[in-house]
Amino acid sequence: MKVLLLTLITAFTSLLSMANSAPEEITALDAGYMGVHGMVLMNISSTIFAYHLPLYHKPHDVQLMYKLKVQDLALVQLVRDNKMVTIKPKPFNLQRLMRGENIALSADVYLGHFERDGSLVYEDMTLHFAEQVYMRKLDDIAPASNVQAYDAVTLQNSGQIFIHQLQAPPSFDHLIYINVQAGCARQFNTSTAVPSEQELQYKFINCGSMKPLYYESQDFTQH
Repeated sequence: MKVLLLTLITAFTSLLSMANSAPEEITALDAGYMGVHGMVLMNISSTIFAYHLPLYHKPHDVQLMYKLKVQDLALVQLVRDNKMVTIKPKPFNLQRLMRGENIALSADVYLGHFERDGSLVYEDMTLHFAEQVYMRKLDDIAPASNVQAYDAVTLQNSGQIFIHQLQAPPSFDHLIYINVQAGCARQFNTSTAVPSEQELQYKFINCGSMKPLYYESQDFTQH
């Protein structure tokens, strides 16, 4: 009898341990984030990054940047040698990238903005999204202001990508790479709530050598 009782206790303890160690159930994807999610490609030291083109409304209300695993030298050269290269992926659920998944997407590659008279260069190119480096959901944003705040993403070569924290409209999206050599302010005042790209570059002029990556204000004049 004691042996049977001991066996039952051992079995129950084992089942309880398995239940406690079982992986948490993955929450189902929000279908509201399904759509065509355009992105701009940026080159830093032959590494290609993709930055989601955000808007205020779902399914695009996310500032998101990924490092790509690119083996096609022609794509690296295209991004490196041109001011703007964008992609138009086939429809997918953006929450996969918001979660930090490593995925492959099929996308059309455009020289220029794919929604603003950009020229199609590659069709149905497979792009491998290898690592999420930045994510900010636009569900709690500050009112429009002349005080601008930036987040900094530190890269392996010690340089940083500064990403403007989008505010309520009117606002602007801005990314700039700084090969940081000194302390660099991540919050400063500007002449207006939507300053020019040139004014913003001047704010970073003492930080080190810089490379403008992306600037957009047209999409953020209103909700």
